[in-house]
Amino acid sequence: MVCGKFIAAVRVGVWLSVAVCAGVPLYAQQPAPDNSKVNERDRAPSQATADQQKNNRSDVAITRDIRKAIVADKQLSTYAHNVKVITQHGEVTLKGPVRTEDEKRTVESKASEIAGAGHVKNQLSITDATPKAKRRVHKA
Repeated sequence: MVCGKFIAAVRVGVWLSVAVCAGVPLYAQQPAPDNSKVNERDRAPSQATADQQKNNRSDVAITRDIRKAIVADKQLSTYAHNVKVITQHGEVTLKGPVRTEDEKRTVESKASEIAGAGHVKNQLSITDATPKAKRRVHKA
């Protein structure tokens, strides 16, 4: 008799769990970003990459100051905050995606203020990805 009540309680618990879980919104899986074309471009021997960043004091200071200026600007997107800043012998290369043409100009301007006019090579690209809120999939 006790065993039968226990089994009935477990069944009710399982059904309640299923019902509750069915009503909870699930987040859709986002496809992995595909940046293979950008990676192919950056593999070319003539392209500056982060591993070519010089470790002398002046180049490290330039990169650090540019990075600080970019990250301090809260109007810039996460994309812009994460651009690559590569300094070699005082020459700065900016790489990576940003959201808009305005962000592209802003990042370049900040780099030019620190490295000096004519010492910044802007290779930033504008991403076609639009900002997305977390998508919810509701089961009917």
